[in-house]
Amino acid sequence: MHDDRSLVEARLKRVLDERIRPAVYPESVPLDVAVWNAPGEPVPVAEGLAGPTAPIAVGDRWGAPWGTSWFKVSGTVPEAWAGRTVEALLDLGFDENMPGFQCEGLVYRPDGTPVKGLNPRNQWVRVGAPVAGGEEVLLHIEAASNPVILDYHPFLPTQLGDKETAGSEPQYTLARMDLAVFDEDVWNLVQDLEVLGELMQELPVEGARRWDLLRAVGRALDAVDLQDVGGTAAAARAELADVLATPAVPSAHRISAVGHAHIDSAWLWPLRETVRKVARTTSNMTALLEDQPDFVFAMSQAQQFAWIKEHRPEVYAKVKAAVAEGRFVPSGGMWVESDTNMPGSEAMARQFVHGKRFFLDEFGIENDEAWLPDTFGFAAGLPQIIKAAGSKWLLTQKISWSQTNKFPHHTFNWEGIDGTRIFTHFPPVDTYNCSMKGSEIAHAATNFKDKGVAKHSLAPTGWGDGGGGTTREMIAKAARLRSLEGSATVSWETPADFFTKAEAEYPNAPVWVGELYLELHRATLTSQAKTKQGNRRSEHLLREAELWAATAAVRTGFAYPYEQLDRIWKTVLLHQFHDILPGSSIAWVHREAEKTYAAVAEELTGIIDAAQRALAGDPAGGRALVFNAAPHARGGVPSGAAA
Repeated sequence: MHDDRSLVEARLKRVLDERIRPAVYPESVPLDVAVWNAPGEPVPVAEGLAGPTAPIAVGDRWGAPWGTSWFKVSGTVPEAWAGRTVEALLDLGFDENMPGFQCEGLVYRPDGTPVKGLNPRNQWVRVGAPVAGGEEVLLHIEAASNPVILDYHPFLPTQLGDKETAGSEPQYTLARMDLAVFDEDVWNLVQDLEVLGELMQELPVEGARRWDLLRAVGRALDAVDLQDVGGTAAAARAELADVLATPAVPSAHRISAVGHAHIDSAWLWPLRETVRKVARTTSNMTALLEDQPDFVFAMSQAQQFAWIKEHRPEVYAKVKAAVAEGRFVPSGGMWVESDTNMPGSEAMARQFVHGKRFFLDEFGIENDEAWLPDTFGFAAGLPQIIKAAGSKWLLTQKISWSQTNKFPHHTFNWEGIDGTRIFTHFPPVDTYNCSMKGSEIAHAATNFKDKGVAKHSLAPTGWGDGGGGTTREMIAKAARLRSLEGSATVSWETPADFFTKAEAEYPNAPVWVGELYLELHRATLTSQAKTKQGNRRSEHLLREAELWAATAAVRTGFAYPYEQLDRIWKTVLLHQFHDILPGSSIAWVHREAEKTYAAVAEELTGIIDAAQRALAGDPAGGRALVFNAAPHARGGVPSGAAA
């Protein structure tokens, strides 16, 4: 038989791109659009919904750097579409080559109820399935015109990293605002062909399975009438049914997919924007959980839950309900995904104290895993702290970024400086933004360094940092990969489910002793000295404030400032996030951090002064007292005293 692989593969790509994908939305009508550009910083939802709008058209520019625009989109579902599925397609001017790092939106109903986020690869909003025809559609979009800083030539100097220098030039062009018919048969055909086409590329040319897939794909393409894709999609899918139903071999690698959206608490955007990023992503994920019964989503960083509780209570209510169902999983047990090299040991302990306390108080959940996929290396004292906090597992994939030495294991026991061991996993998929592409799934299986003694790995699945999390396309691919010959198997599981299985199958996992050093991001120990100085000064002052306030409370009845110190600790812990303390964020973040640390120092100095004065008693006696916070006697000239 002739080797026509290249012809069939090229045909598959061309027909998918030019005919089948466009047929997912075979009919559309434009929506009417108006916009209000909010002045200054983001406004409350009620104010945004009520803002005075002016017409704007597709093709118009919008959005000054770091601005907020409230779009109002309206239209009527055509009567002729009765009985069909209809979606709104809302493209704010996205660059789909980047899943995040650009403009974003959160869609609201007129009553202020959040619907879902808008992101570069997630631009749809369901209107009805089916519609009756004639429905009036009215949606509001809170759109953030965050400038593209990473771009295709990343880490170049830019004025866009601070609102004070970014200017006012519009950043985006409104691209599409339509109501459209959604053809689910065609959409499913796209998922079938993508899964099989991607798997085909990963299989050996001489293997029979690759040729089985090639012939099935060829027959499916023959069955598609390019002038009537919707009418022939079912017939094309029938040609693929047998190869999609062939199960994986028993020895196949097993991937536990965990819905995920790694959201940096600050990085190429300020802290205030992260609040909205979290709201958009969690809105997407709670909506997806309602539609997908097998899907599981995990989110770390108690701070991010606390943000939406405070600033987006309407979103938080949905999150809390999903957590109660066990499918939206608070993970990690830390206040933020912090740096682990520069914070003091007490601060690292407080990351777990405050993180675990929040999850216990809010959800009744205590985590067994530490979840640090993106932290820049791990100090050798961390296993002891993780274990003392009541956790027993660690996940990170960051060490795969090392430039020179490849780590010898993906699953192992990590031993700290005191001998404490933590069962640790590095996902061999080598990303915390897995999208269920065939190349990623194949890489996870072939890259896994513990083959022969273990067969489970974890894949954090979803777009982070403004990408909106897991998509329905990823879930559809995972369903087809549940058991498919030639591929690793995929199933949705919680982090705890994965670690329980992985630990059980690998009871004698190898041991790595000492620091987990990342051979990358080396300048993070020296960059932004004022941020690092502020952190260390804050840690010292917190110790003194707690010491003298507690002593004064016991000895004099001084009112211990619990709530004040709790708030300050959380502020300091937030700024130990792995892109703030290491100095890798934009100028805006570090400018604000310097001001925050100054305010923290002033507040803590006030607590220390008040506590020491309470301990000193009536100054009328003329006594001069020196307070020594060290655990031993000291000589020399005191730097300060209360009298």
